This record gives sequence, C-alpha cells and structure tokens, in this order.
Amino acid sequence: QVQLVESGGGLVQPGGSLRLSCAASGTIFSIYTMGWYRQAPGKQRELVADITRAASTNYADSVKGRFTISRDNAKNTVYLQMNSLKPEDTAVYYCNVNVKAYSGSLTRSYWGQGTQVTVSS
Repeated sequence: QVQLVESGGGLVQPGGSLRLSCAASGTIFSIYTMGWYRQAPGKQRELVADITRAASTNYADSVKGRFTISRDNAKNTVYLQMNSLKPEDTAVYYCNVNVKAYSGSLTRSYWGQGTQVTVSS
C-alpha cells in the first residue's frame, strides 16, 4: 500500500507562483514515472507534466515555459513549480505515481487526494 501526500496549493493572483509537492510513502521498491494532472470544473482530467526516473520530462503545451516538474528520488517526492500563473490554471491538481512494491511485483498507479489551485485577482 502506498500513500501520497500533496501540499502547496492555495489562492494566488495572476502572475504569481506556487510550488506543489507530493511525497510517496509505504511499501515501495521503486518509483517510475511521476506526474501531475489537473481537473477544472466541467472538464476532464488532463496531464500537466510528468517525469521519468531518469528525469526525462513531458509538459502540456499550455504550461511549457511556465511550469517545471522535478523529483527527489531519495525523498520519493515530485514537485511542480508553477510560475506566471493564469486564471486558466485554476483546477484541482492531482499527483500520480507509478510504484513497484517489491522486485517481483507489477507496477501500480496511485493518485493523491488533490490540492486546489485558484488563480484569481
């Protein structure tokens, strides 16, 4: 069993910044790709960014140049630095982590509870 704890959401004015964190704990042998998704009211959940264990990154076009995803493998933590925030970024942000519990197990996907990010003046 794996638990994900998200933090860093809140209310910010347009042009401001926030840093989201997601820490994984529990039975973990190895963590593979980690990512951030978001869901605005009335819309489907969409990928914001993800990062492989080797630190290869992928971003949605709407956040390129503004958001940066990173990870600390020693802490089992993934971060999302969000700069130049826009009202369109308002959503619930969810952490996703792909975990192998032990060497012979399958890789499973886990979701955080979500953290609200609101960009408004």
